[in-house]
Amino acid sequence: MSDPETGRAPHVPVLLGPLLQAVAPVAGTWLDGTFGAGGYARGLLEAGADKVIGVDRDPLAIEMAQPWASDYGDRLQIVQANFANLDEVATGLDGVVLDLGVSSMQLDLAERGFSFMRDGPLDMRMSQDGPSAADFVNEMSEEDLADILYLYGEERASRRIAKAIARERAEGPIATTGQLATIVESCLPRARPGQSHPATRSFQGLRIAVNDEYGALAEGLMAAERALKPGGALAVVTFHSIEDRMVKRFFQMRTGGTGRANRYAPEAEEEVAAFTQKTRKGIGADEAELSVNPRSRSARLRVGFRTKSPAEEIDRAAMGMPGASKAGKTSKGRKGRRG
Repeated sequence: MSDPETGRAPHVPVLLGPLLQAVAPVAGTWLDGTFGAGGYARGLLEAGADKVIGVDRDPLAIEMAQPWASDYGDRLQIVQANFANLDEVATGLDGVVLDLGVSSMQLDLAERGFSFMRDGPLDMRMSQDGPSAADFVNEMSEEDLADILYLYGEERASRRIAKAIARERAEGPIATTGQLATIVESCLPRARPGQSHPATRSFQGLRIAVNDEYGALAEGLMAAERALKPGGALAVVTFHSIEDRMVKRFFQMRTGGTGRANRYAPEAEEEVAAFTQKTRKGIGADEAELSVNPRSRSARLRVGFRTKSPAEEIDRAAMGMPGASKAGKTSKGRKGRRG
């Protein structure tokens, strides 16, 4: 998958080279928890994996893989599922790869309702079931909608935008991406050349809420810990600061660190290391990749290797998940919000 709101550029696996280098030698059975267009799965198979299990909650991803998946025979297995439950798909894995965000094929289809760049129904559901973005926008309270835009989209004008949405929906349902983008634009200054579209943060926050992406990430990291065998690799590619913070703190807690959210928090008991890391720094794209794939500019790769220590549950708030605790939501979602 790839960075949200990137336009019509074809899918290119971001940081695939650095990922393969970080986990080399590639062998055994791997699970690609965000299968998408299959770029990472194919890269792993061509690098030496005996088998790759591709997991995606979007039925379209499964359908689009059918013309080429048979080229790999029984080395490639594709399963429709949420990577939050990946340990229910397979265990004893040699590696797990997660490439977070929304796929370019989802953005390019107006009828999926992910992008403000092309008008379509306000949907945004990766699994194509459950409440849609239109349901959230038209039925959620103004206060809760503002919290979503702020906590998940990091939109500082969230109150102003939520108020405008409430005012507009009182006149009639907000049904399309174009309608919502116009409302958001009316609340913010016009973007200067080189700046992102004014609706970027709001669409990101709404999409993340509709698909419970942060909840899935928290559960998926813990599921990967349960599914990996000793020595197995967990590689995660993120595209924005909140996701990267969650992955970074997960590894901090599970490599024997305290995982404290801030220096004022009470000292936590030292955790038994469930992972080791060759480097704690996130890996970014080099100039060569940036020149051919601009989407990689915000991408960060973090990799850990499983030890023999038992898997454990982790507190979502300590992992840095927005809104995971009422206290965190109050202090950040209300007192700190402008607009």
